[in-house]
Amino acid sequence: MTTQPKDERLSPDDRDFVTALASGLDVILAFDQQHPRMTLSEVAARTGMNRARARRFLLTLNALGYVRKQHRHFELAPRTLQLGYAYLSANNYRTVIQQHLEDITRETGESSSLGVLDGSDVIYVGRSAAPHRLMAITLAVGTRLPAVLTSMGRVLLAQLPDDELDALLETVTLERHTEHTITDKAELRDCLRRVREQGYCIVDQELDSGLRSLAVPAFDAHGRLLGAINVSTNAARIDLATLTERFLPLLQDKAHQIATQVS
Repeated sequence: MTTQPKDERLSPDDRDFVTALASGLDVILAFDQQHPRMTLSEVAARTGMNRARARRFLLTLNALGYVRKQHRHFELAPRTLQLGYAYLSANNYRTVIQQHLEDITRETGESSSLGVLDGSDVIYVGRSAAPHRLMAITLAVGTRLPAVLTSMGRVLLAQLPDDELDALLETVTLERHTEHTITDKAELRDCLRRVREQGYCIVDQELDSGLRSLAVPAFDAHGRLLGAINVSTNAARIDLATLTERFLPLLQDKAHQIATQVS
């Protein structure tokens, strides 16, 4: 595996940092599954802006076609999909990986996904869904989940250099979702060390009762990290032995194939 170049980012007080652009993106990201339609006051509250500033950004986004205004409420317009599509189309390895995700679903009967790390979240950028539903929320391309609570997230966190991992974990609050959730940071660090050493991660009912998942990292032919691929299932249907003895070799083989096919 090759060492990844460090992502050097501007700080908000840097002279090259465009505050207006950052604020406009904050307004777009304020809309989510729980807040699909909001008033001006609600957008201002969620972004921490005053009403006048939030209004200017909403009206600008409306003029550009990214936000729709309906009486007192605002909502995202379909044009915002172009932002996500630009990412997906620029990363053409997704087509290769998507075929492997579908193969995993066909061979296991379970859902399989590709995730990438974004801050403390893992974002689903590829998905092959099995007919049965695993969680109360709908998992799809674009879904964000806390990285520390998911097998893909932990695989990706384990790839970070120690200093970056420590800095990220300092910002994370470990909330209990089930009786199995790891809520102690020292225990989580030990878990991530094991994941780094063994090259895979199993998360057993920590995010949602009954949800059991397995993930491995996916690299390209040059050793660059592309993301993590997983298989997720119901604990009542698939036991841990099946995950390690049957599903793990399958995911490892798919990861090897991806590394030979993506340059």
